[in-house]
Amino acid sequence: MGDGTSIGKVRGLGSSHSGSHHWLVQRFTAVGNLLLVLWFIASLLMLPNLHYATVREWIARPVPATAMALLIVTTFWHARLGMQVLFEDYVHTPANKFAVMALLNLAAFGGAAFGMFCIIRLALGGA
Repeated sequence: MGDGTSIGKVRGLGSSHSGSHHWLVQRFTAVGNLLLVLWFIASLLMLPNLHYATVREWIARPVPATAMALLIVTTFWHARLGMQVLFEDYVHTPANKFAVMALLNLAAFGGAAFGMFCIIRLALGGA
């Protein structure tokens, strides 16, 4: 295909491949995080107090538990996307890049799984 023409690059036939998709997903997760964090802050401000029992009772309801789970997933996903760009730009050795990306994926998945476990535990009435 060669270097292609300008219109080929616009149509996604250039060297960028999936760069625009990555950029778009990062923006969607940023907007989702913004909306969910605003909801979270407003919800906490509307609680009568911030004692553990009050917050636990609030998060045990289906809507707050679901929204918190979404916040956890989108936050870790957004962080993973941002760190991926950083590592791709600054880690040049292929073996090191593979190792760093594997650790990044493990950390992001582990953090999101731990957060989800905590929300599920609180939502189902655990201590």
